[in-house]
Amino acid sequence: MTQISYRAAICTALSGPDSIRIEDQAVLPLQPGQVRLAVKAAGLNFPDLLMTYGKYQFRPEPPFVPGMELAGEVLEVAPDVTRWRVGDRVSGGNKNGAFAEQIILDATLLRPLSAALSFEEGACWQAAAVTAWHALHDKADLKAGESVLVLGASGGVGMAAVGLARHRDAVVIGTGSTAEKRAAILAAGADHVLDPADPDLAAKVKGLTGGKGVDVVYDPVGGDLAITATRAIAYGGRYLIVGFASGTIPQFPANHAMIKGYSLIGLRAGESSRRDPDLAERTRIALTALADQGVMRPHISHRFALDQAADALKVMETRSVIGRAVITMA
Repeated sequence: MTQISYRAAICTALSGPDSIRIEDQAVLPLQPGQVRLAVKAAGLNFPDLLMTYGKYQFRPEPPFVPGMELAGEVLEVAPDVTRWRVGDRVSGGNKNGAFAEQIILDATLLRPLSAALSFEEGACWQAAAVTAWHALHDKADLKAGESVLVLGASGGVGMAAVGLARHRDAVVIGTGSTAEKRAAILAAGADHVLDPADPDLAAKVKGLTGGKGVDVVYDPVGGDLAITATRAIAYGGRYLIVGFASGTIPQFPANHAMIKGYSLIGLRAGESSRRDPDLAERTRIALTALADQGVMRPHISHRFALDQAADALKVMETRSVIGRAVITMA
């Protein structure tokens, strides 16, 4: 490598996006098993924001480079790496490091970038897609003709769930807090969309399902909306606990779950794959096929340059992103 430095967005203190500084980083030599990438685009995820405050379960100490998800081209491979070649289009990521012009990753953390996806789409696809797949396929076993209520359907993991549920021929009901978000949810493939603040939300969901209620609830939101959603679930339904974007962890009434016979199902897609290599391989094969078909293609509402990394995180904080936001390198 003749280049001696590259630019990166550095979190310099655990005080939020205002701590981000664009600084030069030294180009380090590769270790065995590693690949150097030219980052073309980095997708933003809510944990990226939380890490700048030290509020995520993985808590790196400053200085560190945020960014969990990226797409780019291979610049260099260690001599023992045979899977990748210079110029390969790839996607991948790690716990951080993506908000930079270059990154070094273990070769096993990379995947071929589908020709159906641009670099920006590839940087926003995997994390949301694997969450939706693990939830609706592995955990809920969603069938054609069943109904699913997707809370927070305008978010990245919400829109991925809408797209996958639609692909599996389910009836999809999404929630979105603004007219713009509701329009985007319908465009992503939902059959119906509702305002989560509607006091008659549960009744309206039941009305859309012939009084039965939904077979599956997909919930990355938590908070009071979660309790409302339990009133809209069918007898024997499956309630998927995906996350707590509202910032509040709901307290589910155990007696209600018993009376209605529904299951509360927690999931951590990444951890499940780490603990079960066979599951990880099945997921890889399934998601490769879905990516090539353009299923769960991300809706990107905001694009930023690397110099605007702090602004990108602030937009995440205001919850104005619809689908995904991305940082695109020059």
